[in-house]
Order: sequence, then C-alpha cells, then structure tokens
Amino acid sequence: MSFDIVRTSHVEYFVTDLNRAREFYVDTLGFVLTHADAEHLYLRGLEDRVHHCLVLALADHSGVSHVGYRVRRPEDLSELATFANSLGIAVERVPIGTETGVGEAIRLTDPFGFPIEFFYAIERVPWMLQSFDAYQGAAVMRLDHVNYLTSRIGECAKWYQEKLHFQLSEYTVSVEQGLDRLWGAWLRRKQTSHDLAISNGTGPRLHHASFITESQGSLLRIADILAAKRAVSHIERGPGRHGTTNAFFLYLRDPDGNRIELFTGDYLLAEPDWEPIRWDLNDPQRATFWGAEAPSRWFNEAMTVYDWETRQPVKTHVPSLPDRPDRVD
Repeated sequence: MSFDIVRTSHVEYFVTDLNRAREFYVDTLGFVLTHADAEHLYLRGLEDRVHHCLVLALADHSGVSHVGYRVRRPEDLSELATFANSLGIAVERVPIGTETGVGEAIRLTDPFGFPIEFFYAIERVPWMLQSFDAYQGAAVMRLDHVNYLTSRIGECAKWYQEKLHFQLSEYTVSVEQGLDRLWGAWLRRKQTSHDLAISNGTGPRLHHASFITESQGSLLRIADILAAKRAVSHIERGPGRHGTTNAFFLYLRDPDGNRIELFTGDYLLAEPDWEPIRWDLNDPQRATFWGAEAPSRWFNEAMTVYDWETRQPVKTHVPSLPDRPDRVD
C-alpha cells in the first residue's frame, strides 16, 4: 500500500479538572490555548501551524484516549482503512467535526492495544514562532513523539516498521547467550530521531508524550518557575541528557499524574543510508548520558490506555523479556 504517514501529530489525555489543567499547561508551561469547550482544552505549541497537538478531555480519571497521526493525502485514509481491514483490524470512520479542528478521520486499535487515529485535514492557525512576546514558561514548540510500553516489544516494533513503514533510528538490546533481544526501538516518520518510542514493559500503556521546547534554557526556566510556584513536585526526572537520541530532557507529571517530557536537542536524519544506532541495555549512558538517577516511579508507573468503544481500561500484560537492569521495585 502507498499510504504515507507524515508524523505523530497529537495526543489526547484525560484530566479531572479543566481549570486546574489549564493553569498547569497554559499558564505555567506555556502551551497555546486554541479552543476550549465544556469538556475539552485544545492546545498547541508556538511552532504549530495546526489546531492542536494536545487535547485535554474531562473525565473522572487520568490516562490516555488516543494518539493521532497525520497522513500526507486525503486518499491515504481510504488506503489505510482498506489495509487495516485486510489485516482483520476493525476501522471506524469518524465524521468531520467529531474532534474539534480535525476533518474526516479513521480510528482503530492496533494489534497491541493502542488506540490510534489517522487524519489528513486539520484547521490551520496563526504561526507564532516569531511572536516572541508570547513565549512563556517552557516555550513549548510542538509535539515530538510518544512512548509506548508493551509486553510484545519485538512484534510491536516489527509491525510499525513493516505495516506502517516507520523507520528505525536507534534500538536497545539485552544480550542473552550471545544473542541480541530487542528491548526498545526508536521509530520515525519525520526526519528527526523519532515519532514513536516502543519499550519493553507491562502494557499497553503510554509512558509519556514528549514536547519540543525552544532551548535547554527553557527547561531550566520552567524548573525555576515551578519551584517559585511551590510546585516542584511536578518535576519527576531531570534535567539531564539522554544517550539515546542525544536530547536534553525534563519529565513532569501534571496535576492528574499524566506524564509529559520536555525535550530538545536531538538530531536530523536526512541520509538515505542511515544505520540504526545499537545500545546495550546495560550501558549506563543509554538512558542517561548525564543527570541524576531516575526515581523508581519513572520506571514503574505509566498511563492507562482506554478502549475506543467501551471507554474502559485496556487489559495489560506483563512482558516475558527480562526487565530493565536499572528498574527499582
């Protein structure tokens, strides 16, 4: 099939208080509010030219509704739907306006339990990249990637590469009896380090969504702002630099416990002969090139994924692969 997925475009989180969420994401972190209604906040970054990269939906629980991927052409939706049906995957066609700002879309659940949406048309908005007077908080630019946790890491990484044409940028292996066993994969559609990270763990769950900030200084500034607001408890890990992707990071938990990463400084992958970077799971610089040790909850906690139709938590499964050597129980 010739469908073309452009990038990871948005993610939808559940929150229990929209006013509290707005104070955290907009007033503190610096997301731009595009639209609000009684049950949603639609947020974007300063670099975005489209309606939203983060949706906050009112619910009586936290967690993840779905991840949205944009395609290159309107006809890609029909091709994706036909292809998914050929694999035995049920597809729901979503009318225009179901998600504010988004045109016709298709929704499905991948074979690993993750609810995903594909769309082409989305409302355009003013570009704020040079509206420097609007830069606040962490100066959030755009969504960069999401991180899945799955008990079927090898199958999941292979499926996204072979079926949806994602490309492998980096990968982590555990070495058992001299053989590599995949533990983590960094996959991309756009020409940066990744759009989707897939990690070994109890799943399906979402570990985090990651948003690009203007600079390393923006990450330090938001840490100062949170401390000044006596809200430093929202900082979970960092600042520091990853070995994988080379990026500078800061992980935060929102008032409902949903996790986001603020992220900057990875690299361009424009070469057609790119060779994926291999990391050994036991390499101490793999996850943290430098920075303080991550707390146990960063390893042990992740966001619940909810089923499209039932709105109930998707059943999770424990992985068979050995877990992280740096996991703390």
